[in-house]
Amino acid sequence: MGDMPRKIDVEKLISYSNDLVEVLKDKKDLNGLTQCLDHSKSLHSSCEADFNSVLNSIQDYEKKIEVCKQKTERAKSQVAAEAEVGHLQNELEEELEKEPISNEIKDLEHQRIAIEEQKRACKKSAQGELRAQMKLSMYASVTNIIPNLDDQSKISGYIVDRDKNVIKKFKYDPAKQTTHDTCDNIWKTINL
Repeated sequence: MGDMPRKIDVEKLISYSNDLVEVLKDKKDLNGLTQCLDHSKSLHSSCEADFNSVLNSIQDYEKKIEVCKQKTERAKSQVAAEAEVGHLQNELEEELEKEPISNEIKDLEHQRIAIEEQKRACKKSAQGELRAQMKLSMYASVTNIIPNLDDQSKISGYIVDRDKNVIKKFKYDPAKQTTHDTCDNIWKTINL
């Protein structure tokens, strides 16, 4: 049955062709296709903008992760210093048990005291740093301002608008304007 040629009704074929030509001539269909193409271009542009925004966010998070890694390394070195203090304390206690107090033991005791004071100072410094980070985070959450603390001679930083995904940089020289003017300029920038 597959060997038999199929008969084509020429009149039906011509009728279908005429109908197809009429459909293609209809401007409504052409306008619909044009609108679909415009919507497709708009969607592609929006997707690309979203992709770039996500890519920037990923880069920001990678930087933050790197900073956290550095802080972790510093914390590990502090833990190593604490372990050394513990080891010196054990040595001192062993020496005290073995023989009467000598000059070496007194030196070890002084070293132990100095190391413990250094350890307390490190803890206070770490607590102060954490407290300052928490304050900075709170200020940034309330005011949407992230100050740049690297250059103490200028008042500078970034104003972050999370709703619009916009970061505006600002920089003011306190020698060129009053504190009041600087404050006004910052608030005007935030409210834009």
